Amino acid sequence: MGIGVSIFLIAVGAVLAFAVNFDVSGLDINIIGYILMAVGLIGLIMTAFIFGPRNRAGRGGGDVVEERRVYDDRI
Repeated sequence: MGIGVSIFLIAVGAVLAFAVNFDVSGLDINIIGYILMAVGLIGLIMTAFIFGPRNRAGRGGGDVVEERRVYDDRI
């Protein structure tokens, strides 16, 4: 799950939890909203801490090595 999907789940969950006053028999829309927000938050944390360091490792994280070559022109 990426950052976009996580933020989408948090937004949809917040709308369901705080802005919807619709009653369905046997189903609590507010609880579903809280569950979606929790899943989105868990996905956002997983994306940041598990997949984030992998992307940053290849961007100049290593040491720079400078090599100096000296050519001897004597024949």
